[in-house]
Amino acid sequence: MKPFKVGILGTGWIAERMAETLSGMEGVEKYAVASRTDEKAAEFAAQWGFSRSYGSYEALAQDPDVDLVYIATPHSHHYDNVKMCLLAGRHVLCEKAFTANARQAEEIIAMARERNLFLTEAIWTRYQPFRQTVLDIMNSGVIGKIHQLSANLCYPNIGLPRMYLPELAGGALLDIGVYAINFAAMFFGSDYKIVASSCQLTDTGVDLTNTMTLHWPDGRMGILWSSNSVRSERQGVISGEKGHIIIENINNPQSATVVDNDYNVIEVVKCPKQITGYEYQVYESMECIRNGKLESSFMPHAETIRIMKEMDDLRAAWGVKYPWD
Repeated sequence: MKPFKVGILGTGWIAERMAETLSGMEGVEKYAVASRTDEKAAEFAAQWGFSRSYGSYEALAQDPDVDLVYIATPHSHHYDNVKMCLLAGRHVLCEKAFTANARQAEEIIAMARERNLFLTEAIWTRYQPFRQTVLDIMNSGVIGKIHQLSANLCYPNIGLPRMYLPELAGGALLDIGVYAINFAAMFFGSDYKIVASSCQLTDTGVDLTNTMTLHWPDGRMGILWSSNSVRSERQGVISGEKGHIIIENINNPQSATVVDNDYNVIEVVKCPKQITGYEYQVYESMECIRNGKLESSFMPHAETIRIMKEMDDLRAAWGVKYPWD
């Protein structure tokens, strides 16, 4: 089977992370990278060993040899970048947050389906096998009937322009809060309602810190929070009648610690060795494309749209507005 040629749109830190990932994968070729200048693209290609470099995003999208384009630009640009790639006939793996709002997400997903092209959101935790490991522990009954969940992700990132400028779709929610929301949905299901939420706004009008309370129809509850002002422990905790499970780093889970009601550690399950953790979403994209699938079961289109609508509603309640709203 010929190597799967991947192109990266963008040359920022997350593009470097993906380049590192591709370097360790089997059956994948680091084929092309695009930046807004020839110099930056060429420098990135030389550093990471890509075959081709392009000084415009359009040039990469028009390359017929690209099997998959990974969108690594800020989420304020995802809609335009994905649309451009789809119009050029490229399959796309797009970083989270998928778009700036649900309307944009619905439009490009419909376009991908009309053109028979694969498109998925690169919310990497959805594709990682450790997701199933945690579900297996939950389903084993070791912590009894499960009632509650909490999750947080906080980094002191407010100094980055993309975190506080509305024109870059700034704020904690779309950048890191989306991981807490996905954590809740992955382990408790998507049939919840957000019954309360609040946020602290920056001077520029985006959310600096936010919290939300979730209720499921069967009585389970969840508390989520994210912030661009502090560094938190990044834990997810799933609590039952006989104990709880502590998941270290909901942004890339590395372990699950099972604790009983006397706070004794029963078991610690470690995450298998990774390249970076990004490899699973790439392998899944390759598998889907080769089998003619237009979406991944790990992150279905409907779930991407649902979460985008949810974040639209939260922003509306908080008074956070983007130019595209």
